[in-house]
Amino acid sequence: LGGDSKSVEHGQAKTPPPPLTFLLPCSLAQQPSFNLASISRKRLSFLILPLSLSFFALAVLILATPRFYPRFSVLLANFRSNSPFAPQRPLSAGFSTTTKLTVTSALTSPSKTYRPILSHPTSMPLDKYKTPPQAPPTFTGTNASIVADSKALCDTTRAMLDKLVAEIPADDKSKTTWESVMEPQAEDENLSALSSRILGFYQYVSGDSALRDASTEAEKIMNQFGIECSMREDVFRLVSATYEAYGGKDGLAAAAGISGEQKRLLDKDQKGYIKNGLGLPAGPKRDRFKAIKERLSELGIKFQKNLNEESGGVWFSSEQLDGVPKDTMDTLEKGTGENDGKFKVSFKYPELFPTLKYATNGETRRVLLVASENKCNDNVPLFREAVLLRDEAARLLGYPDHATLVIEDKMAKTPKTVNDFLGDLRKRLAPGGVKETNHLLEIKKKDVEARGVKFDGNYYLWDHRFYDTLMIKNEYGIDGNKIAEYFPLDNTIAGMLKIFEQLFGFVFVELTPEDRARISPTGKGEDIAWHEDVKIFSVWDDATEGEGFVGYLYLDLHPRQGKYGHAANFSLQPGFVKKDGSRHYPATALVCNFSKPTPTKPSLLKHDEVVTLFHELGHGIHDLAGRTRYSRFHGTSTVRDFVEAPSQMLENWCWTPSQIKSLSKHYETGEPIPDDLIEALIKTKHVNAALFNLRQLHFGIFDMTVHGPATHEALEKMDLSSVYNDLRAQISGIKGPEALGEPSTWGNGQACFGHLIGGYDAGYYGYLSSLVYSTDMFYSVFRKDPMDGKEGRRYRHTVLEKGGSQEEMETLKQFLGREPSTEAFYQELGLGGDSQKL
Repeated sequence: LGGDSKSVEHGQAKTPPPPLTFLLPCSLAQQPSFNLASISRKRLSFLILPLSLSFFALAVLILATPRFYPRFSVLLANFRSNSPFAPQRPLSAGFSTTTKLTVTSALTSPSKTYRPILSHPTSMPLDKYKTPPQAPPTFTGTNASIVADSKALCDTTRAMLDKLVAEIPADDKSKTTWESVMEPQAEDENLSALSSRILGFYQYVSGDSALRDASTEAEKIMNQFGIECSMREDVFRLVSATYEAYGGKDGLAAAAGISGEQKRLLDKDQKGYIKNGLGLPAGPKRDRFKAIKERLSELGIKFQKNLNEESGGVWFSSEQLDGVPKDTMDTLEKGTGENDGKFKVSFKYPELFPTLKYATNGETRRVLLVASENKCNDNVPLFREAVLLRDEAARLLGYPDHATLVIEDKMAKTPKTVNDFLGDLRKRLAPGGVKETNHLLEIKKKDVEARGVKFDGNYYLWDHRFYDTLMIKNEYGIDGNKIAEYFPLDNTIAGMLKIFEQLFGFVFVELTPEDRARISPTGKGEDIAWHEDVKIFSVWDDATEGEGFVGYLYLDLHPRQGKYGHAANFSLQPGFVKKDGSRHYPATALVCNFSKPTPTKPSLLKHDEVVTLFHELGHGIHDLAGRTRYSRFHGTSTVRDFVEAPSQMLENWCWTPSQIKSLSKHYETGEPIPDDLIEALIKTKHVNAALFNLRQLHFGIFDMTVHGPATHEALEKMDLSSVYNDLRAQISGIKGPEALGEPSTWGNGQACFGHLIGGYDAGYYGYLSSLVYSTDMFYSVFRKDPMDGKEGRRYRHTVLEKGGSQEEMETLKQFLGREPSTEAFYQELGLGGDSQKL
C-alpha cells in the first residue's frame, strides 16, 4: 500500500519486493490494521455480526501460514481493523463502531480553505510543510499493470536470491556474514514493500471490480512466490550458516558484531524457514506441507473476497422499521416491483447497527440478526477446510496443534498461558454478566408489556443492542443521536490531530489540490490518492522534535461500493533506513465507513465512533512514529498479542472530561458539549461491560477451541457452527434462536469472522491481553495527566518508535520500569482478585 514515487508507475515495477510483504488488510483489524480495530473494551452487543477482516486483524486479512515466511512478513501485521468481532466499546448508548475511513466533504470540501493544523510554535516557514522531502506514492495502477508489476517484483527478488546462492558457498564461513547474506535480503525486503503493498491495496478501496480482481490476482502471485521462497533450501543453508556464525543455538543468535535489531531479524528468519517445512526431510511430508500452505493462501484470499463483495440485506416495510432514526431511513435503498414501498437494510454498519439499536419491532431485529449471521455462508466450507489444514500442518512440524505453533512466537508463549488467562477472566466476569442480563431482562419486560406484546421471559441476541441503548437513554439520560451532534467529523478529526501534536510532538498539514499537484511524481494531484474523497496530510516533527519530516497520513472515511467494509489502518508504505543511510518515510491510511454528510447535516459521530476513530488513528500514529532500521519491524509490525495495546491505551483520552470537551463542537451552535452531559457519558463507560467482555471471551475461546483440539480426529468431528453458537450461549448467557427451537446450526458467524482467517488465528485473545498492557500503561503513566507532553514523548520514543525491533515485553518493561501486571485491568473493570503476569 503505497510506495514512493519510484515504486509502481504505469505498469512498470521500479523496486523489488520481498516475497511476503504483500498487502493484506488486518485490527484489523491492523486494524488491519485491524487492524484488528480493531479494539477497545466496552460492550458491543452480543450480535455476532459479520465481519471482514481485521487484521486483525482485526483485524483483517487473509493467509494462515504466511506469518512464518522468513522475511516475508505478510501485511497482515500492518493491518489493524475494527469489526463486529474486534473489541469495540460502544460508548454511551452502546453505539456501534463503524468502519472504513473515507473523507468526503465531511473533513473539508474543495470550497473550504485548507489550513495546516499547527498547535505548536515552529520556526519552519509554512511553505516548507507543503513541500515534503519525499514524494508520496502514486495510485495509477491498471488491470494489466498491477498483475505485471507483481510478477516483476517477484522476478527481482528471485534474481537477488539466485545471485546470493551462486556467489556465496554455504560452507565458507568467511563469506556467510550478515553483510553478504542478510543485508541484501533485508534491503530487497525494504524496497519491495514500497510497491507490493500498493498492488494488494487496490482490492480494498477501488470502486472498479476489474481493478479489485487484478489486485487479488497480484496478491495470489506474490503469496505463491512467498511460499516458493520460504521453502528454498539453498537460501536456507546460507541463512543457517550465517545464524551459526553468530553463535546461533536453541533458537537464538548472539548479538556479537550485529545490532539487536539485526539479531532479531536473523533469529526470525532462521526459525521461519524451519516453520515453513524445511525442518522436514525432503519427500512426501515436505511436499504435503507445501501443498497445505498453497491451499491456505487460496482459501484466505477467497474467504476475504467473499466478505468484501457481500451485498445482501433484508427488505422491510416502514412499519417494521418503526423507531429507526430518520437519518438512517434516508440512506436506505427504496424498493421497486415486488419490494415497492419497502426499504432494504444492508449488512453494512451504518445501516445494520442503527436498525438493531432502534427498531422497536423485535421480529425485525431477529430477522435482520439471523440474516447477518448467514450473509457469507459460502465461507463455511472454506473456514472448516482452513482450520483442518492448519492443524494438519502443525502436526507435520511436530507440534500438538496449530495454537502451540503460533503462540510460541507471541508474548504469551504457550496455549496454557492463554487458556488460563481466558478462564480466569471468564470466572471473574460471569457473575456480572448474569446481573447485567437480569437487569436488561427487566427493562425488556416493561417495554414489551407496555407495547401490548407477550413477554416470554427470554433475553435474545437481537435484543441486546436495542435494550442496551434504551437503558442508557432512560437511566443515564444519554441519547446517542444527541451526543453525535457535538462530534461533527471534520472538527473531531482536527481535535484528535491536535491532541497527537501536543502529546507526541507532531505537526499535521492537510495538502490542498494545488499542493498535491506540485509534489506528485506525475504532476497530477489526483494520481497520489486512490479516490477523490481521500484526504492527505504531510506529517512533521514540531520544533521540540527537530522539525523533520515524518511521513504521510491518508483518511478515507465514508462507505462506497466495493470498498472494505469496516474500520482499519493500512500501512501503505513502511519506514526504514536506506542503503545510503538516509530514511525512507512511512505512509499510512485510515479506511473507515462513517455515515456520509447529508444536504442538511455534516457527518456526525456517535461517541463509540469517536473511540473507533481515535483507536485507528492510534494505529496510524504508531506507524508514523516508527523508527526502525528494517521495514520488517516498522510501526505496527509487532506480535499479535501486543499490537492493539498502543491504540487501546489512546482510547482512554475519549473518556477524559477535558479531552471530550476539546473534541466537541455542536454542528449548529458551535458550543462544546455541556459538562453535565460529559459526566453522564463517562458514567456509561462500563455499563454492561461484563457482557461486552464475555462476548470477547466467546471469540477468543472459540478461536482456541478450533485451533487447539486434543486430536485431529476430534477436530474433524466438530460441527464448527454448533461449537460457535453453543459457546456463545454458554459464555454470554444470552439466548439465540436455539431457545425458539432452532438447531444450534442456525447461524454461521464463523464464516463472517475475517479475523480468524486473516492473521488472528490462535491470536484473538490478543485483544484482551493487549488491554491488560494498555490499561497498565495508562494507569501508571497517563491517568494523572493525559496531556503530559514529557511522558507523551517518552512513550513515543520508548514504545512507538521501537515497533517490533525488540521483544515487546522488553519494550513494556522499559516504559513501565517493571514487569506488566493485570492489576490495573481488573481494577478498571471493577473486578477483584490478585494481579498476575500474562
